[in-house]
Amino acid sequence: MTDIEPGTLLVDPARAGICFVDTRERDAMADAALASGLKVVTVDLSAVRDKHTLIDAIAAALEFPPESGHNWDALADSLGDLSWLPAPGYMLLLDHALALREAAPDDFRTLLEILDDATRSHASAGTPLWTMLTETGPVPAT
Repeated sequence: MTDIEPGTLLVDPARAGICFVDTRERDAMADAALASGLKVVTVDLSAVRDKHTLIDAIAAALEFPPESGHNWDALADSLGDLSWLPAPGYMLLLDHALALREAAPDDFRTLLEILDDATRSHASAGTPLWTMLTETGPVPAT
């Protein structure tokens, strides 16, 4: 990945972005994000197969305000704001993302575009927004 220590990397808004990671990388990045003071939110996409269930899952995980709409524009506005979850930075863990990519590739592409725009918006305000997409969920404890 990089020779930069993960905590230093994660708090740098200019480096924030969307990453496809395996389960072990996901857990390590989440731990580093928490240690760096970032707000870490997990979104389980295992049952998501379309735009509506996707928006519902993200809205529930991020506790969108009740007045938030349930369309692409509202999702973009909410992800670009996050003022109701004050934090020095954010990490979204989108678990089981490949199931959505296979079930609804157009919706998946739209989601990535919205996340990219939100990442750039937060970066311009000096706040990192990371998105980690995984095929599965967290590694079970042994």
